[in-house]
Amino acid sequence: MVKAKLWFTCAAMHDPVTPVIARPALIGWDARFREVELQIERGFSGDELVRRMKGWVTVDPVEVIGVVEEHGRLRVLDERDLAVEVETMEDYERLSQALQDKFGEEVNLELIPKKG
Repeated sequence: MVKAKLWFTCAAMHDPVTPVIARPALIGWDARFREVELQIERGFSGDELVRRMKGWVTVDPVEVIGVVEEHGRLRVLDERDLAVEVETMEDYERLSQALQDKFGEEVNLELIPKKG
């Protein structure tokens, strides 16, 4: 399995940025007829995290998700970091080229070194 960071160009500062989960979402409920004292913390999936970048980056995140899903999948590693996973280095090269063809320098990948 090959893993890579997905970098976008920031719409405001034009620097490379990648989203991270700083704190999981805290979800609770309001009930009409009683008090519900239940809350759950939940992180975002990879595609949810990318969708949240809309307006903050120079490309449409939904289009990026479409290109990535043709070659691999978006994941959140260690409940924090966004990554793209592909099966082989050839898949990584094809995805990297597809991103460059569609988005130019606005979106790119950076290999994550294997641990150990």
